[in-house]
Amino acid sequence: MKMIERILIKLILIQFVFLFLAQLFLHQLDIFPKLEQLTKYEGVNENTFTEILQTFNGN
Repeated sequence: MKMIERILIKLILIQFVFLFLAQLFLHQLDIFPKLEQLTKYEGVNENTFTEILQTFNGN
């Protein structure tokens, strides 16, 4: 059982490292400028929290 736990912990750590590297490449280093334009077009990068609150308050 300990062998399986060690393997799972190693897999989790490897997945975390790959996730961190992918986020670094995609968001910080601007490797894909078209992807940044697409996210701006979709409005993912904008802060729309106040608009949502205004909708709930009836404004």
